[in-house]
Amino acid sequence: MRDNIRHRGKVEKVGKHKVFVRIEQQAACSACHARTACLASDKKEKIIEVDDDSGLYSVDEQVFVSAQPATGFLAVAVAFVIPLALVIIALIVGTGKSGNEAVGGLAGLSVLIPYYLILYALRDKLKKKFVFTLSKAQDTLT
Repeated sequence: MRDNIRHRGKVEKVGKHKVFVRIEQQAACSACHARTACLASDKKEKIIEVDDDSGLYSVDEQVFVSAQPATGFLAVAVAFVIPLALVIIALIVGTGKSGNEAVGGLAGLSVLIPYYLILYALRDKLKKKFVFTLSKAQDTLT
């Protein structure tokens, strides 16, 4: 069985049924000694909302946020693969039907508007698919 995807983070806020954790998302090359000269290295902070009713976590506590690998694959598909496929299909169809590349390009970009509106409308269902769990950093081996 494959290991879970894990990120170390710090609890930012604790709500009644939710814990908000700040994680530092880093590109794989961010640990490289040449990262300052390279534009590929990337580092961003994200806030992850985790459903939790345990009451075990407090603000500024170090924790691990975990997810199943399938969650990561679904996220990549929803965020990158499906929109790219839609753009390419709309570009080909738009250019083929009109004979004009500008119309094809506009069709390729236009198809993203309904896609993201549909994602927004389905956000509650998607939240159920993206399940994160918390564990205390000192309880888990790094």
